[in-house]
Amino acid sequence: MPIERVETLVIGGGQAGLTMSHRLRQHGLSHLVLERGRIAERWRSERWDGLRFQFPNWSVRLPDFAFPHTDADGFATADQIVDFIAAYAAFVAPPIRCNVEVTRLRRSGDAFGFVAETPHGAIEARNVVVATGPYQRPIRPHLFDDAGIFEVHASRYANPDQLPGGAVLVVGGGASGAQIAEELRRAGRKVFLSIGRHTRMPRRYRGRDLVWWLSEMRIDQRPAEQRGPTRLLPVISGAYGGRTVDFRRFAADGVVLLGRVMAARDGVLDIATDLTESLADGDLRYTSFLDVVDAYVQQRGLNCPPDPDARAVLPDPPCVTEPLRRLDLGAEGIHSVIWATGYGVDFGWIDIDVFTAEGEPRHAGGISDVPGLYFLGLQWLSKMSSSFLSGVGDDAAVLAQHIAARSKKDPAM
Repeated sequence: MPIERVETLVIGGGQAGLTMSHRLRQHGLSHLVLERGRIAERWRSERWDGLRFQFPNWSVRLPDFAFPHTDADGFATADQIVDFIAAYAAFVAPPIRCNVEVTRLRRSGDAFGFVAETPHGAIEARNVVVATGPYQRPIRPHLFDDAGIFEVHASRYANPDQLPGGAVLVVGGGASGAQIAEELRRAGRKVFLSIGRHTRMPRRYRGRDLVWWLSEMRIDQRPAEQRGPTRLLPVISGAYGGRTVDFRRFAADGVVLLGRVMAARDGVLDIATDLTESLADGDLRYTSFLDVVDAYVQQRGLNCPPDPDARAVLPDPPCVTEPLRRLDLGAEGIHSVIWATGYGVDFGWIDIDVFTAEGEPRHAGGISDVPGLYFLGLQWLSKMSSSFLSGVGDDAAVLAQHIAARSKKDPAM
Protein backbone atom coordinates (compact mmCIF):
# COMPACT_ATOMS: atom_id res chain seq x y z
CA MET A 1 0.00 0.00 0.00
CA PRO A 2 1.61 3.30 -1.09
CA ILE A 3 2.23 5.77 1.72
CA GLU A 4 0.24 9.01 1.67
CA ARG A 5 2.24 12.19 1.22
CA VAL A 6 1.31 15.80 2.01
CA GLU A 7 3.28 19.00 1.93
CA THR A 8 2.30 20.23 5.40
CA LEU A 9 0.62 18.23 8.14
CA VAL A 10 -1.13 20.09 10.97
CA ILE A 11 -1.72 17.97 14.08
CA GLY A 12 -4.64 19.24 16.15
CA GLY A 13 -8.10 20.52 15.19
CA GLY A 14 -8.72 23.13 17.86
CA GLN A 15 -8.37 26.87 17.46
CA ALA A 16 -4.62 26.59 16.82
CA GLY A 17 -4.90 23.96 14.10
CA LEU A 18 -7.82 25.68 12.38
CA THR A 19 -6.03 29.02 12.45
CA MET A 20 -2.91 27.39 11.02
CA SER A 21 -5.00 25.95 8.19
CA HIS A 22 -6.45 29.40 7.48
CA ARG A 23 -3.01 30.98 7.33
CA LEU A 24 -1.60 28.24 5.09
CA ARG A 25 -4.51 28.62 2.71
CA GLN A 26 -3.87 32.36 2.52
CA HIS A 27 -0.45 31.46 1.10
CA GLY A 28 -1.92 28.88 -1.26
CA LEU A 29 -0.09 26.07 0.55
CA SER A 30 -1.52 22.56 0.42
CA HIS A 31 -1.91 20.84 3.77
CA LEU A 32 -3.88 18.34 5.85
CA VAL A 33 -5.22 18.69 9.42
CA LEU A 34 -5.56 15.67 11.72
CA GLU A 35 -7.70 15.79 14.87
CA ARG A 36 -7.70 12.97 17.43
CA GLY A 37 -11.39 13.50 18.26
CA ARG A 38 -13.88 16.13 17.21
CA ILE A 39 -13.12 19.72 16.29
CA ALA A 40 -12.40 21.57 19.56
CA GLU A 41 -12.40 18.24 21.42
CA ARG A 42 -10.90 19.55 24.65
CA TRP A 43 -13.45 22.36 24.80
CA ARG A 44 -16.16 19.72 24.37
CA SER A 45 -15.00 17.06 26.81
CA GLU A 46 -12.60 18.71 29.28
CA ARG A 47 -14.56 21.73 30.54
CA TRP A 48 -17.12 21.83 33.33
CA ASP A 49 -20.77 22.72 32.77
CA GLY A 50 -20.71 26.10 34.49
CA LEU A 51 -17.44 27.40 33.06
CA ARG A 52 -17.35 30.95 31.83
CA PHE A 53 -14.63 32.12 29.48
CA GLN A 54 -12.13 34.46 31.11
CA PHE A 55 -12.13 36.99 28.27
CA PRO A 56 -15.07 39.35 27.57
CA ASN A 57 -17.06 38.74 24.41
CA TRP A 58 -15.84 41.88 22.66
CA SER A 59 -12.26 40.59 22.76
CA VAL A 60 -12.91 37.10 21.40
CA ARG A 61 -12.01 36.51 17.79
CA LEU A 62 -10.05 34.30 15.44
CA PRO A 63 -8.38 35.57 12.26
CA ASP A 64 -11.01 37.24 10.04
CA PHE A 65 -13.78 35.87 12.28
CA ALA A 66 -15.27 37.67 15.28
CA PHE A 67 -17.26 36.04 18.07
CA PRO A 68 -20.99 36.72 17.65
CA HIS A 69 -22.63 38.12 20.78
CA THR A 70 -25.42 40.32 22.10
CA ASP A 71 -23.53 41.39 25.24
CA ALA A 72 -20.10 42.84 24.54
CA ASP A 73 -19.08 42.81 28.19
CA GLY A 74 -20.49 39.33 28.90
CA PHE A 75 -18.52 36.10 29.20
CA ALA A 76 -19.23 33.09 27.01
CA THR A 77 -20.08 29.60 28.20
CA ALA A 78 -17.97 26.63 27.14
CA ASP A 79 -20.74 25.55 24.75
CA GLN A 80 -20.73 28.97 23.11
CA ILE A 81 -16.97 28.74 22.59
CA VAL A 82 -17.41 25.28 21.05
CA ASP A 83 -20.07 26.67 18.71
CA PHE A 84 -17.75 29.55 17.80
CA ILE A 85 -14.83 27.25 16.97
CA ALA A 86 -17.13 24.96 14.98
CA ALA A 87 -18.44 27.97 13.04
CA TYR A 88 -14.85 29.04 12.41
CA ALA A 89 -14.12 25.56 11.06
CA ALA A 90 -17.02 25.94 8.64
CA PHE A 91 -15.63 29.34 7.63
CA VAL A 92 -12.08 28.05 7.12
CA ALA A 93 -13.27 24.76 5.56
CA PRO A 94 -9.97 23.04 6.30
CA PRO A 95 -8.92 19.74 4.77
CA ILE A 96 -9.42 17.93 8.08
CA ARG A 97 -9.81 14.33 9.21
CA CYS A 98 -11.36 13.88 12.64
CA ASN A 99 -10.98 10.89 14.94
CA VAL A 100 -7.47 10.26 13.65
CA GLU A 101 -4.82 10.21 16.38
CA VAL A 102 -1.14 10.53 15.62
CA THR A 103 0.50 7.86 17.75
CA ARG A 104 4.07 8.56 16.64
CA LEU A 105 5.88 11.28 14.74
CA ARG A 106 9.37 10.53 13.47
CA ARG A 107 11.87 11.62 10.88
CA SER A 108 11.49 10.04 7.47
CA GLY A 109 14.15 7.68 6.25
CA ASP A 110 14.51 9.72 3.07
CA ALA A 111 14.65 13.44 2.38
CA PHE A 112 10.90 13.97 2.38
CA GLY A 113 10.71 15.07 6.00
CA PHE A 114 8.53 13.35 8.59
CA VAL A 115 6.29 10.34 9.07
CA ALA A 116 3.14 10.53 11.20
CA GLU A 117 1.90 7.10 12.23
CA THR A 118 -1.84 6.71 12.83
CA PRO A 119 -4.19 3.73 13.28
CA HIS A 120 -5.32 4.41 9.71
CA GLY A 121 -1.88 4.31 8.15
CA ALA A 122 1.21 6.47 7.90
CA ILE A 123 1.44 9.94 6.36
CA GLU A 124 4.64 11.56 5.14
CA ALA A 125 4.98 15.33 5.26
CA ARG A 126 7.69 17.82 4.41
CA ASN A 127 6.45 20.12 7.18
CA VAL A 128 4.63 19.35 10.42
CA VAL A 129 2.90 21.85 12.69
CA VAL A 130 2.16 20.47 16.16
CA ALA A 131 -0.94 22.42 17.23
CA THR A 132 -2.15 20.29 20.12
CA GLY A 133 -2.42 23.19 22.56
CA PRO A 134 -0.94 23.86 26.00
CA TYR A 135 -3.41 21.78 28.03
CA GLN A 136 -2.55 18.22 27.02
CA ARG A 137 -1.84 16.26 30.20
CA PRO A 138 -3.79 16.90 33.41
CA ILE A 139 -1.39 17.22 36.35
CA ARG A 140 -2.57 15.76 39.62
CA PRO A 141 -0.80 14.23 42.60
CA HIS A 142 -1.73 10.74 43.73
CA LEU A 143 -1.86 11.13 47.49
CA PHE A 144 -4.83 9.05 48.52
CA ASP A 145 -5.31 5.31 48.58
CA ASP A 146 -8.61 5.58 50.43
CA ALA A 147 -11.42 4.39 48.17
CA GLY A 148 -13.83 6.50 50.19
CA ILE A 149 -12.47 9.73 48.71
CA PHE A 150 -13.88 10.81 45.35
CA GLU A 151 -11.11 12.45 43.32
CA VAL A 152 -11.40 14.23 39.99
CA HIS A 153 -9.18 16.57 38.00
CA ALA A 154 -10.75 19.86 36.93
CA SER A 155 -10.69 18.56 33.33
CA ARG A 156 -13.18 15.86 34.34
CA TYR A 157 -15.24 17.84 36.82
CA ALA A 158 -18.75 18.53 35.52
CA ASN A 159 -20.91 20.09 38.24
CA PRO A 160 -21.63 19.87 41.99
CA ASP A 161 -24.15 17.07 41.50
CA GLN A 162 -21.33 14.87 40.20
CA LEU A 163 -19.81 14.81 43.70
CA PRO A 164 -20.91 12.80 46.72
CA GLY A 165 -22.45 14.75 49.57
CA GLY A 166 -20.38 16.58 52.12
CA ALA A 167 -17.58 19.11 52.05
CA VAL A 168 -15.18 19.46 49.12
CA LEU A 169 -11.45 20.15 48.97
CA VAL A 170 -10.34 22.09 45.89
CA VAL A 171 -6.58 22.01 45.35
CA GLY A 172 -5.29 24.83 43.18
CA GLY A 173 -5.74 28.60 43.26
CA GLY A 174 -5.60 29.30 39.55
CA ALA A 175 -8.51 30.47 37.43
CA SER A 176 -10.15 27.02 37.32
CA GLY A 177 -9.77 26.34 41.03
CA ALA A 178 -11.14 29.75 41.95
CA GLN A 179 -14.18 29.48 39.69
CA ILE A 180 -14.96 25.89 40.75
CA ALA A 181 -14.60 26.74 44.44
CA GLU A 182 -17.05 29.63 44.08
CA GLU A 183 -19.49 27.45 42.16
CA LEU A 184 -19.42 24.81 44.89
CA ARG A 185 -19.89 27.39 47.65
CA ARG A 186 -22.87 28.86 45.85
CA ALA A 187 -24.27 25.32 45.57
CA GLY A 188 -24.26 25.12 49.36
CA ARG A 189 -21.14 23.03 49.81
CA LYS A 190 -18.55 23.67 52.49
CA VAL A 191 -15.37 24.30 50.54
CA PHE A 192 -11.72 24.07 51.51
CA LEU A 193 -9.43 25.74 48.97
CA SER A 194 -5.68 25.07 48.85
CA ILE A 195 -3.74 27.82 47.10
CA GLY A 196 -0.11 28.55 46.25
CA ARG A 197 1.58 31.37 44.38
CA HIS A 198 -0.74 33.12 41.96
CA THR A 199 -1.03 36.23 39.81
CA ARG A 200 -4.07 38.07 41.14
CA MET A 201 -5.45 40.70 38.77
CA PRO A 202 -8.51 42.99 38.71
CA ARG A 203 -11.40 41.94 36.53
CA ARG A 204 -12.05 45.60 35.86
CA TYR A 205 -10.17 48.72 36.85
CA ARG A 206 -10.90 52.36 36.20
CA GLY A 207 -13.89 51.43 34.06
CA ARG A 208 -12.07 48.98 31.77
CA ASP A 209 -11.71 45.21 31.69
CA LEU A 210 -8.31 43.71 32.42
CA VAL A 211 -8.09 42.41 28.84
CA TRP A 212 -8.55 45.98 27.56
CA TRP A 213 -5.65 47.16 29.71
CA LEU A 214 -3.42 44.28 28.63
CA SER A 215 -4.04 45.20 25.01
CA GLU A 216 -3.92 48.98 25.47
CA MET A 217 -0.57 48.83 27.25
CA ARG A 218 0.62 46.01 24.94
CA ILE A 219 1.42 43.80 27.90
CA ASP A 220 -0.16 40.89 26.02
CA GLN A 221 2.49 41.46 23.32
CA ARG A 222 5.36 41.09 25.77
CA PRO A 223 7.88 38.73 24.14
CA ALA A 224 8.72 35.40 25.70
CA GLU A 225 12.22 36.62 26.52
CA GLN A 226 10.70 39.14 28.95
CA ARG A 227 8.26 36.83 30.73
CA GLY A 228 10.31 36.78 33.92
CA PRO A 229 10.89 33.85 36.26
CA THR A 230 7.25 32.76 36.37
CA ARG A 231 4.75 31.71 33.71
CA LEU A 232 1.74 32.24 35.96
CA LEU A 233 -1.16 33.66 33.96
CA PRO A 234 -3.70 36.07 35.50
CA VAL A 235 -6.23 34.60 37.93
CA ILE A 236 -9.50 36.10 36.75
CA SER A 237 -13.04 34.83 36.41
CA GLY A 238 -15.79 35.37 33.88
CA ALA A 239 -18.39 33.73 36.15
CA TYR A 240 -21.32 35.59 37.68
CA GLY A 241 -20.86 38.60 35.43
CA GLY A 242 -17.07 38.64 35.72
CA ARG A 243 -15.35 38.98 39.06
CA THR A 244 -12.03 39.97 40.56
CA VAL A 245 -10.72 36.94 42.40
CA ASP A 246 -10.01 37.94 46.01
CA PHE A 247 -9.33 34.93 48.20
CA ARG A 248 -9.99 36.93 51.36
CA ARG A 249 -13.48 37.58 49.99
CA PHE A 250 -13.82 33.86 49.42
CA ALA A 251 -12.95 33.31 53.09
CA ALA A 252 -15.42 35.97 54.20
CA ASP A 253 -18.08 34.06 52.24
CA GLY A 254 -17.26 30.83 54.06
CA VAL A 255 -14.46 29.17 52.05
CA VAL A 256 -11.65 27.83 54.26
CA LEU A 257 -8.30 28.79 52.77
CA LEU A 258 -5.32 26.47 53.07
CA GLY A 259 -1.67 26.54 52.08
CA ARG A 260 -0.33 23.99 49.64
CA VAL A 261 -1.08 20.32 50.25
CA MET A 262 2.24 18.62 50.96
CA ALA A 263 1.43 15.03 51.87
CA ALA A 264 -1.38 12.71 52.94
CA ARG A 265 -1.58 9.68 55.18
CA ASP A 266 -4.62 7.84 56.43
CA GLY A 267 -6.90 10.66 55.28
CA VAL A 268 -4.94 13.39 57.05
CA LEU A 269 -3.19 16.06 54.97
CA ASP A 270 -0.05 17.98 55.85
CA ILE A 271 -0.48 21.63 54.85
CA ALA A 272 2.43 23.97 54.04
CA THR A 273 2.96 27.12 56.07
CA ASP A 274 2.92 29.33 52.99
CA LEU A 275 -0.67 30.65 52.91
CA THR A 276 0.15 34.13 54.23
CA GLU A 277 3.13 34.37 51.89
CA SER A 278 1.07 33.31 48.86
CA LEU A 279 -1.65 35.87 49.62
CA ALA A 280 0.95 38.61 50.10
CA ASP A 281 2.64 37.70 46.82
CA GLY A 282 -0.71 37.81 45.02
CA ASP A 283 -1.49 41.18 46.60
CA LEU A 284 1.87 42.56 45.48
CA ARG A 285 1.28 41.50 41.88
CA TYR A 286 -2.22 42.99 42.04
CA THR A 287 -1.23 46.39 43.44
CA SER A 288 1.82 46.57 41.17
CA PHE A 289 -0.47 46.18 38.18
CA LEU A 290 -2.78 48.93 39.46
CA ASP A 291 0.26 51.18 39.86
CA VAL A 292 1.31 50.50 36.27
CA VAL A 293 -2.19 51.35 35.01
CA ASP A 294 -2.33 54.55 37.09
CA ALA A 295 1.03 55.70 35.71
CA TYR A 296 -0.11 54.89 32.16
CA VAL A 297 -3.38 56.82 32.58
CA GLN A 298 -1.51 59.86 33.86
CA GLN A 299 1.13 59.68 31.15
CA ARG A 300 -1.41 59.36 28.33
CA GLY A 301 -4.04 61.64 29.83
CA LEU A 302 -6.77 59.01 29.51
CA ASN A 303 -10.30 59.75 30.67
CA CYS A 304 -10.47 56.82 33.10
CA PRO A 305 -11.81 57.88 36.51
CA PRO A 306 -9.98 56.82 39.67
CA ASP A 307 -11.08 53.57 41.28
CA PRO A 308 -10.11 53.69 44.98
CA ASP A 309 -12.39 50.76 45.85
CA ALA A 310 -10.09 48.47 43.84
CA ARG A 311 -7.39 49.00 46.47
CA ALA A 312 -9.57 48.16 49.45
CA VAL A 313 -8.06 45.34 51.49
CA LEU A 314 -10.21 43.00 53.54
CA PRO A 315 -8.89 41.95 56.95
CA ASP A 316 -7.24 38.58 57.20
CA PRO A 317 -9.85 35.97 58.14
CA PRO A 318 -9.24 33.41 60.91
CA CYS A 319 -8.20 30.74 58.40
CA VAL A 320 -5.29 33.04 57.47
CA THR A 321 -4.33 34.35 60.92
CA GLU A 322 -4.56 30.83 62.37
CA PRO A 323 -3.96 28.62 59.31
CA LEU A 324 -4.46 24.88 59.44
CA ARG A 325 -1.33 22.77 59.40
CA ARG A 326 -3.15 19.45 59.18
CA LEU A 327 -6.51 18.64 57.62
CA ASP A 328 -8.39 15.54 58.68
CA LEU A 329 -10.74 14.79 55.79
CA GLY A 330 -12.98 12.52 57.79
CA ALA A 331 -13.33 14.91 60.71
CA GLU A 332 -14.23 17.75 58.33
CA GLY A 333 -16.72 15.64 56.37
CA ILE A 334 -14.71 15.98 53.15
CA HIS A 335 -15.62 13.23 50.69
CA SER A 336 -14.47 14.87 47.43
CA VAL A 337 -11.19 16.32 46.19
CA ILE A 338 -10.98 18.34 42.98
CA TRP A 339 -7.49 18.71 41.60
CA ALA A 340 -7.34 22.09 39.85
CA THR A 341 -3.61 21.65 39.54
CA GLY A 342 -3.17 22.54 35.91
CA TYR A 343 -1.79 20.81 32.86
CA GLY A 344 1.48 19.87 31.27
CA VAL A 345 2.51 19.19 27.72
CA ASP A 346 2.60 15.61 26.46
CA PHE A 347 4.91 15.10 23.52
CA GLY A 348 5.83 11.49 24.25
CA TRP A 349 4.51 10.53 20.83
CA ILE A 350 7.09 12.71 19.06
CA ASP A 351 10.15 10.54 18.42
CA ILE A 352 12.44 13.37 17.34
CA ASP A 353 15.33 15.01 19.19
CA VAL A 354 13.72 18.41 19.61
CA PHE A 355 13.13 18.65 23.38
CA THR A 356 14.96 20.04 26.36
CA ALA A 357 15.73 17.96 29.43
CA GLU A 358 12.49 19.32 30.93
CA GLY A 359 10.44 18.04 27.98
CA GLU A 360 9.85 21.45 26.42
CA PRO A 361 10.30 21.81 22.65
CA ARG A 362 13.35 23.74 21.48
CA HIS A 363 12.07 26.52 19.28
CA ALA A 364 12.15 30.22 18.52
CA GLY A 365 8.63 31.57 18.18
CA GLY A 366 7.35 28.10 17.26
CA ILE A 367 10.06 27.41 14.67
CA SER A 368 11.98 24.42 15.98
CA ASP A 369 15.64 23.67 15.40
CA VAL A 370 14.57 20.68 13.28
CA PRO A 371 13.89 22.10 9.80
CA GLY A 372 10.24 21.72 8.86
CA LEU A 373 8.96 21.04 12.39
CA TYR A 374 6.84 23.71 14.10
CA PHE A 375 4.85 24.22 17.29
CA LEU A 376 1.79 26.43 17.75
CA GLY A 377 -0.54 27.43 20.59
CA LEU A 378 1.81 26.85 23.53
CA GLN A 379 2.05 29.27 26.43
CA TRP A 380 4.58 32.04 25.79
CA LEU A 381 5.41 30.57 22.37
CA SER A 382 6.51 34.00 21.18
CA LYS A 383 4.67 36.33 23.59
CA MET A 384 2.20 36.43 26.45
CA SER A 385 -0.87 36.08 24.23
CA SER A 386 0.42 33.09 22.24
CA SER A 387 -1.86 30.61 24.01
CA PHE A 388 -4.89 32.94 24.10
CA LEU A 389 -7.72 32.00 21.78
CA SER A 390 -7.55 35.45 20.20
CA GLY A 391 -3.75 35.52 20.11
CA VAL A 392 -2.86 32.34 18.25
CA GLY A 393 -3.44 33.91 14.82
CA ASP A 394 -0.31 36.08 14.97
CA ASP A 395 1.99 33.12 15.58
CA ALA A 396 0.21 31.08 12.91
CA ALA A 397 0.85 33.85 10.39
CA VAL A 398 4.58 33.79 11.18
CA LEU A 399 4.77 30.02 10.81
CA ALA A 400 2.84 30.07 7.53
CA GLN A 401 5.21 32.70 6.18
CA HIS A 402 8.19 30.56 7.19
CA ILE A 403 6.71 27.48 5.53
CA ALA A 404 5.98 29.48 2.39
CA ALA A 405 9.59 30.70 2.31
CA ARG A 406 10.84 27.13 2.64
CA SER A 407 8.63 26.09 -0.27
CA LYS A 408 10.00 28.86 -2.48
CA LYS A 409 13.55 28.01 -1.52
CA ASP A 410 13.04 24.36 -2.46
CA PRO A 411 10.54 24.20 -5.38
CA ALA A 412 10.63 20.42 -5.20
CA MET A 413 8.59 20.70 -2.03
